[in-house]
Order: sequence, then structure tokens, then C-alpha cells
Amino acid sequence: MLIRNTILFLCCFSRTVAQFGTVDLNFDTRLLRSDEKQEIVNLNSDIVRFFTTTGWDESYSDLKIPLHIQIVFEGITAKGNEKIYNCQALFSNGRDLRYFDKSVQFIYNSGTSLYYDPILFEPLSGFLAYYGNLILAGEIDTYEFNGGNASYEIAREIGIRGSGSMYKNGWSARINQVDDIHRNIGLRKARLSWYIAMDLFKNGDIDGTLEEINSTLDGIEQSFRDFGRDNHTQYFLKVHSEKIAKILSMLGRKELLKDMKELDPDRRDLYQSALDTISK
Repeated sequence: MLIRNTILFLCCFSRTVAQFGTVDLNFDTRLLRSDEKQEIVNLNSDIVRFFTTTGWDESYSDLKIPLHIQIVFEGITAKGNEKIYNCQALFSNGRDLRYFDKSVQFIYNSGTSLYYDPILFEPLSGFLAYYGNLILAGEIDTYEFNGGNASYEIAREIGIRGSGSMYKNGWSARINQVDDIHRNIGLRKARLSWYIAMDLFKNGDIDGTLEEINSTLDGIEQSFRDFGRDNHTQYFLKVHSEKIAKILSMLGRKELLKDMKELDPDRRDLYQSALDTISK
């Protein structure tokens, strides 16, 4: 806990506000006509600038979160004089946070400044700010228990404004999504304990590592008990399962590997292989 808190302390007192570092953004525009593609030629750079210049949460500055975004354009709907872009999108931190959205709608006018207004709802900047806060909240949760609450609440407020706007498509589902993630205390505990465990392991604190891994397993069990086999918890296990198995094998923890076989049946063979290396 001390190591992650030390990092958090340094982040809190940094003079810069750089929550997002590299922004890897990819567009799939194969379903758009040539003239439609030309109208969004500046959108890529506008979105990158939005994430790297927006003031997010100054209490957690200098995190430099890597952000990966993929947007698939499905077509354009005319509404009066406006063109509404219909898309699917994927947001990820490149690790264990990944959010897929299949009902994205926004308007875009090249040459206008793209910024987030906490009062007036605008569909594109609201959509980007929603997922920015969702990723930021998940990252902050790995430094402090329930540390991401404020960012989750901002994402929820954006969702409420979006659901009451003229561009309400998809916003009810986004409200439900942020509510489910916020309430999944088991997964939030598991993620915090896992990242603390990795810090302790790197510093040779084996007892502390095992204690935090035990807390990770308890959190996963709580998540499944409260939410069933939640997709976000399943993805956390998918991303970290190999490292969990490797560390527990190195430390000779048969009982924890057996627990993982029950908690993560999709990768039973992985944990059994780790158990076999201990038995040899």
C-alpha cells in the first residue's frame, strides 16, 4: 500500500495535468463515401487534442494513462441541416480496462473547437468525456480504494444529460454501465489489491504480495457473488491470469492456484499447468 500511495502523493502534487499520455486513435471509415471522409479529416487530431488538453481531475495529475480508441463509422443520418455520424467505439487503457459502445451518435463540424462543457451538453465532447472519466476512474482505483468515485459520478452526470438531450441514443445504457462498474466493489477491491501486489512483488516483499493476492481473490469472489460472471471482472482475469499463475507457481502456492481454478474456470488448464510445475 505504501508504494502505490507514494506514487499517488507524487501525482497529486505535480504541477502538470497530464492524466492521458499517448492517445492511439484509429478510424474505420470504409462505410463512408469519399466526401463524407473528407468532412472528418480533422476529427482524429481534434479528439487527440481533446484528451491531452482537457483539465480532468487535478488531484490525480501526471498519471499519463495510455489511451487506445477505435471508432468504426457505420454511416450518416440527416436531421434537418445536421449530419449525425453513427458509429461503434472501443476505449481501452491497453491493460485491464476496455469498454465497447455500439450505439454512438454525434455531430461534428470541422473547424470548431472541441471541448467539454459541464453545463451544456454536446454529443461528441460529452461522449468522449464520459469514457475519459470512466478510464480515469478505473486508473485512480488502483491507487486508492474507491478513489475513482468522483470521476464515476462525473461520467454518470454526463449520461443523465445525454439521456435528456436530442441525441439520447445509447445514453441510458451508458448510465447503467457506469452504475454497474461503480457498484462492483469486489472488482474494484481486486484491481487495487492486484496492483499493490505487483508493486510489493517487484520490491521483494513476498508476505505482502501473498496477502494482497489473497485480497484480489476475495474481491473476485465478491464480484461474482454480487454480479454473477460480470464481463468486466472476466476481462480482468483474462488480462492478468498468466501473471497470476506464474507468480503463484514461483511462490509455490498450490492452494491459491486451486482457488483460481474455481474462480476462473475458462483458464483452468493454465492454473493446472502452474500447479504441475510445483509438483515436479
